[in-house]
Amino acid sequence: MKDTYKILILSDLSKSADKTIKSAVALAKIMNANIDFFYVKKPTEVVEKESQLSAIRTINKAYVTIDKEIKNLINPISNNYNTKINHSFTIGNIKSEIAEYIDKNKPDIIILGKQKVAIFPFLGDNITQFVLKKHKGTVVIADEQNSIEPNKELTLGLFQNSNAMDTLLENIIKATQKPLTFFKIAKDDTNCEQNPFLEAQNKIEYVFEQGDNTIKNISNYLSKNKINALFVSREKNNSDAMKTSIKSIMKSINCSLILTN
Repeated sequence: MKDTYKILILSDLSKSADKTIKSAVALAKIMNANIDFFYVKKPTEVVEKESQLSAIRTINKAYVTIDKEIKNLINPISNNYNTKINHSFTIGNIKSEIAEYIDKNKPDIIILGKQKVAIFPFLGDNITQFVLKKHKGTVVIADEQNSIEPNKELTLGLFQNSNAMDTLLENIIKATQKPLTFFKIAKDDTNCEQNPFLEAQNKIEYVFEQGDNTIKNISNYLSKNKINALFVSREKNNSDAMKTSIKSIMKSINCSLILTN
């Protein structure tokens, strides 16, 4: 077991960003993790058609403004929950900067905010898919309405069987006092090796028939059972069909998602 894990928050500076940060704090408390907040701003959002000298002045002012905005966002949460949150930012190509940051810092978990409507946001659907492809570890998609919050009871669900339960994820499951709720699709529920750790948990199981409304039905049951976060295994279902399904899950499920490797 690692002494300390690394959590990376990739976020914009929108009003809903506080939910993403609180989710990171909640998980950090569970698994003894350090938190880093990273933000990238497009150069076109800072400098338009200006002279070189004027552009340099504009960029310098932008750095001061961005730093202040980030501190105003994270400091109240950091102070309220007595949790240190490191932050950094840059101006550049969003995907390139994120990829470089991941390669350099090697986070264990990356946390993103769930985007309901993609109107060219910093972390739109294309960036989420990029991170899922780039980062082979755990990715958490924090829901704005039904998020994971510090010092509050955590209720977990698990979609399909998963053998990707490492120590990090086991600690998250152990943090909840309620039964772990399994959501399975009957068609894919055969010839699947059971994970000993999961089998030992106090759990409730729901099995759904394969169909067009399966994800919607699961979403309804998640709401009824007041599930805060749903585990979804990426590696177990890596076919093109499942990739589409994971995308559908991200759009249809109204709770935070913990996408395991």
